[in-house]
Amino acid sequence: MEQLDIPFIGLLLFVASLVAIATHRLKLPYSVGLVTAGIALALLPLGLPLTLSTELIMIVFLPPLVFEAAIQIPWKPFRRELPLLFVLVTLGVVLAAGVVAAGMHWFAGWSWLGAAFFGVLIAATDPVSVIAAFRAMKVEHRLHLLVESESLLNDGVAAVGFAVLVAIAAGQGAGPAAISLKLLTTVVGGIAAGAAVAVPLVLIAGRTTDRLIEVTLTTLIAYGSFLLAEHFHFSGVLATLTAGLIVGNYGFLGSISDEGRPAVLNHWEYVAFLINSFIFLLIGGREAQMPILAVIEAAGLAALLSLAGRAVAIYPVMAAFAKTRLRVPWRYKHVLFWGGLRGALALALALALPANIAERDSIITVAFAVVAFSIYVQGLTMPWLIRRLGLLAPRGDGETLH
Repeated sequence: MEQLDIPFIGLLLFVASLVAIATHRLKLPYSVGLVTAGIALALLPLGLPLTLSTELIMIVFLPPLVFEAAIQIPWKPFRRELPLLFVLVTLGVVLAAGVVAAGMHWFAGWSWLGAAFFGVLIAATDPVSVIAAFRAMKVEHRLHLLVESESLLNDGVAAVGFAVLVAIAAGQGAGPAAISLKLLTTVVGGIAAGAAVAVPLVLIAGRTTDRLIEVTLTTLIAYGSFLLAEHFHFSGVLATLTAGLIVGNYGFLGSISDEGRPAVLNHWEYVAFLINSFIFLLIGGREAQMPILAVIEAAGLAALLSLAGRAVAIYPVMAAFAKTRLRVPWRYKHVLFWGGLRGALALALALALPANIAERDSIITVAFAVVAFSIYVQGLTMPWLIRRLGLLAPRGDGETLH
């Protein structure tokens, strides 16, 4: 944040606005336009004085993005899909990370620890481009819910797995008991931290009908839950997800006033737009500076492995639910597979790699390459895939989950 430059921030906002107008008219994904604009800005003499860092992504950008998505998720449909989602984001993430890690170890020659770090961080998906396409095209409710919920939980689990690997790299206990305890405390602690911040502040919000105060309290909830969890080395993503679910369901049922609810939703929609604009512009700027050609073979291998890992995480896992009430149509499976884009969290984890990982520099560069591949290739083809599969919602059945 020492790099904060107000005129430069103004320039980014202006560029983001122009890109939003252009991509809307050209019917292109907003994220693709932003990354391209970021690359162009980085190549100009002015450059990009603000660069992505772990602190910027994790502390400033990530909490509001998770919170904004979580407040849109209705509890009853989410609870109904929870068994399927739980298996997808536990067994699915393990399988996806395992495929990538094994491939990078055997074919790229990375150490098992370096390959495991990369496998876990690249398993974290970011559906921003996909959800933007959903909202523009109005896809079916259940597909929207599955994609957004799976991604949020997936990010939380990937972050937890990364924390466990950091502990192992630091020489802490790596036995099954120690790993299980670390997983349990990180997950349960994150959920508890989210509830501990959200519940009292939602109750305080119920004491006023001033929408500005209600918006302010939700901002404290979003950042406070994340920071509290991270302070105690719990999962900040799961904390903010929990807090968002509480606000979006319990809060909107009575504590937050009827006048405050649209103000809260509109505020967070704008915040998400703002932060996504900065993230993708800065990703583009960083891409322009990365020596991707030096690791082009590893990057190509990683992109293929990330797709293979995603396929293993989606199709076999969902096949287990084929004869249950939670069975998922093949069309949905294809969208979940191809819509598993990588984004900000994967980059934040890559930049947070311990210095003692031998392949650290290569992992960071390859992670940026895979993110670029997913944004350009998967992001650009996603609207076509949705139309091709006939997944547009019937007239009058919009995408809003609440």
